[in-house]
Order: sequence, then structure tokens, then C-alpha cells
Amino acid sequence: MRPTLRATISSSLVTASVLGAAGGAAATAVASIFIEPTGLPPLVASAAGAAIGAAAAAAVAWPLSAGFARKATAPLDALASAAVTLAAGDHSKRAPAEGPREVRLVAEAFNTMATDVDRAIEQLANEEHRKMQFVSDVSHELRTPLTAIKGAAETLLDGGVDPVDQERFLATIATEAERLTRLANDLLTLQRIEGATGELPLRRIDLRESVDRAAAMLEPLIDARGVVFAVSGTAPAVLGDRDRLQQVVTNLIDNASRIVGEGGHVTVRLSASGGEAVLSVEDDGPGIPAADLPHLFDRFYRSDTSRTRSSGGAGLGLAIVRAIVTAHAGSIEAENVSPTGSRFTVRLPALPD
Repeated sequence: MRPTLRATISSSLVTASVLGAAGGAAATAVASIFIEPTGLPPLVASAAGAAIGAAAAAAVAWPLSAGFARKATAPLDALASAAVTLAAGDHSKRAPAEGPREVRLVAEAFNTMATDVDRAIEQLANEEHRKMQFVSDVSHELRTPLTAIKGAAETLLDGGVDPVDQERFLATIATEAERLTRLANDLLTLQRIEGATGELPLRRIDLRESVDRAAAMLEPLIDARGVVFAVSGTAPAVLGDRDRLQQVVTNLIDNASRIVGEGGHVTVRLSASGGEAVLSVEDDGPGIPAADLPHLFDRFYRSDTSRTRSSGGAGLGLAIVRAIVTAHAGSIEAENVSPTGSRFTVRLPALPD
């Protein structure tokens, strides 16, 4: 509604009014001046002019105040709109941090909350994907040995198998059953470590002793593979679970000695760096394909499928190693070395002397 100015003059009262609208609601602004009965006509005229001037000022101020109100509430409207959009499922929506300081603070807090919600939803989706992938991988790992066991058993049950073939089928059943046992044990190990079902029995550990014990245990296997094995250096003591750290060292040495083959070299080096105890296992084998490096520690990942399958591995060894190292607040990385070969480096927090 367009503002309308109206003025009336009586014997003792001059009234000026403005009829208009603001924000869609009709309203009236009134300016009045009371005139003494003894007032002279010139005074009446002057009073009338003052009243009319006041009413005119109100006519100008009215739309300005309405615009100011709309401007003041716009950031709140935008914030409310963002909240409705976020609740409807659009987690990319953010509120503009505009307007008075208090409104800006609320908008910034809303945006932080929206970002946290978006991140949490993404993490849940990733976790769900990992679970589905894990179930798929386990099913695949179980299918291969179970198929071999089923085929060998059915052949034996059909009868008419000569003694040589009987022995071969029975050996297949025993081998695949052993593979299933290792798979089950590895899965249980991962679950216990990553699931934090119990606290690690921590004690002061000398890494050189862990390496020497692993070497002694693997010595017959290393000799049978024709691998040259060596240990050098010392490292500070660490706080950890002796059996779990022993498992890390054993797994890394076993993998390296298997990869290099006859005549190859495997070297374990111990050192200290930046408050950490460092253990590295280096070999002069063929190295690791660049495409495989980012995935080596993933569950069920195989850098060389045929070789890993022939050894009965399920691709869980390095995943277990990483889980153990992480549980000890450490880190592990793999890299290729020149001219050929690879290196696995474990870093653990060192204990003070």
C-alpha cells in the first residue's frame, strides 16, 4: 500500500496522519499538536505545518523501517532455510555467516555441525562398504579350499580310485583343511587386535632379542630356501607385547625370504631415530609393483596371486602386521630400494634408557 498523507485542523487540534503498509500489514502514523483556545490563526497555521511535517517524516521513515526489519531478519531466514534443507537430506547445504555477530556465530556453529554430520555419514558409509567387502573376501577365501575338499571327498566316495590317487586326494583334503585353519586363526587374530577385546600384556622389549628368536625359529626354512640372512645394528627398548612383536618380525622375515628365492639376501637392520626404535627388513628380490604399494597392508590383498596361493596364504599376513604395529602406537611402511628389492620399515616409540 502506498503511504497516504492526510491533515485536519480544528479549533484546538491539528492532526496529520499517514496511512500505509509495512511488511504487508496496514498501519497508520499519526502526528498531533494541541492548540490553546487563545491561539491566533498564524499559530494555528504554524502548528498545522509542524504536524504535516511530522506526518511527512513518518511517511518516509515507514518504508525505511520495514526494509531495515527485512534486512535484519534475512540472515535468520537463511539459517532456517539451511536447517530445513539439511534435515531433508542435502548435507552439502551451509548457512551464510552474515548479519549481526550473534547470528554469524550461530551460522558458523551450524556449518561446523553440518560438516561433522557429513563426515560422520561418509565414515559410516565407508565402514559399511568395508564390512561388505570383508564378507565378500572371506566368502571367496572359504570357497576355494572348500571346493577342493568337496571334490576330493566326492571322488573318494565314488570308489574305484587307485591307491596313488587316493593318497593324492587325501593330501589335498589335508592341505586345504590346513589352509582353512590358518584363515580362521588369522581372522581371529585380526579381530582380537582391531576389536580391542583385551589389553596387550605390555613389557619392556629388546627388539634384537625378538629378531634373534625369529631367526632361530625360521632358520630351517631359510636354509631350505637357500637364502642368505643377516642382522645388524641395535635399537632402543620398546614397550609392547613380546609375542605380538615376535609375530611382526617373523612375518616380515618369512615374506622376504620367500620372495627372494634361492641365493637371495635378507637383512634386518635395527636403529634409532627421533625417539623411535626402527626395525627394517630389506631384501634384494624383484621389488614391489608401484600399483601394489598402496594396498599391501589391505586385507586379502595379494601382490603376486599365484605365488601367494601356492604358499597357502590368504593375504592377511601384512594386515595383521599393520594391526599389531598400530596397536603399539607405531607405524609401518613399504618401499622399493635400488637397484632391486624392497624394504619394510617398522617404527615404534622408544623407551627412555
